[in-house]
Amino acid sequence: MRRPATVLLTALAPLSWGTTFAVTTEFLPPDRPLFTALVRALPAGLLLLALARVLPRGVWWAKAAVLGALNIGAFFPLLFLSAYRLPGGTAAAVGSLAPLFVVGLSAPLLGQRPTSRALLTGVAAAGGVSLVVLKAAGGLDAVGVLAALASTACMSAGTVLTKKWGRPEGAGPLALTAWQLIAGGLLIAPVALLVEGAPPALDARAVGGYLYLALANTAVAYWLWFRGIGRLTAPQATFLGPLSPLTAAAVGWAALGQSLTTVQMAGMALAFGATVAGQLGGAPRPSAVTGPQPHGAQPAGERPGTTTRTERMSARASARASARVSAGGGGDGAGDRTGLTAGARSSPDAVVAWKDGAIHP
Repeated sequence: MRRPATVLLTALAPLSWGTTFAVTTEFLPPDRPLFTALVRALPAGLLLLALARVLPRGVWWAKAAVLGALNIGAFFPLLFLSAYRLPGGTAAAVGSLAPLFVVGLSAPLLGQRPTSRALLTGVAAAGGVSLVVLKAAGGLDAVGVLAALASTACMSAGTVLTKKWGRPEGAGPLALTAWQLIAGGLLIAPVALLVEGAPPALDARAVGGYLYLALANTAVAYWLWFRGIGRLTAPQATFLGPLSPLTAAAVGWAALGQSLTTVQMAGMALAFGATVAGQLGGAPRPSAVTGPQPHGAQPAGERPGTTTRTERMSARASARASARVSAGGGGDGAGDRTGLTAGARSSPDAVVAWKDGAIHP
């Protein structure tokens, strides 16, 4: 089946992101979060653009800038700010609320009503991650908490808008990823220069770390992520997010000699179970009022390859109209006009309107 393969490939993105902390602390120069974000985003975006060889056109210049700001340009700095100002894994715990953010945003933006199952699964995922990363601490820094919430909201909104807008014709996931990484990198560059100054001197170890972050951790990982968003529902994709802090905890235990308590292992099991449950949900329920569907998009709740309720009703109405034409086709033409009127009103593709007894284009 294609969906399990898509889920597994998309899951490689948060699994890769879970190694970021270990690589940053063990290989990179300290106290350079904005420079690290810039090196992750801009070179990776330029590389992918060279491979895709597709530029945005028309309104997609603005859309790429918005998505790049949400998913990269604002998300990275806010994430690093929260990590520097909050103790332990508090930032990761706040980030684990992303599935709930996405479920909530999917209602107004995608016309998908949140289900009780999705909400409970989101709570379970956040609870499991909290058990893994949270430790006893004193008062929390208000700026750090706000930055963590803002970074989670940015990434969640970017995920939902990526799903809503899709991709322009002729552009694949590679091009879409490149546009966002470049837009986000260009936003980070002036901030990094103003806040951190000139780039630091790099040794071979740091160069290797940055190459890993730019290529595997960003270029490949974000390409897989945006590819997955295009094929999965937005909640399904974001329910893979808790794999990132779980991977970080596993890498810390295996490679950095960090210990895992029984409570942490129970939290890992709970969060992983929620991640799996997030992939097993059925099709999302459409809201009572939804916006217009993008060209070629399948309405929410409908399976690809099936006729929709509107199409079935239109077919039945057209059949009844044809029957009235056959039954009323008399000499005064009234039957023909009535049949044409009914057909014009019932057909979703009709480009005519009935007005004052006449047919107008």
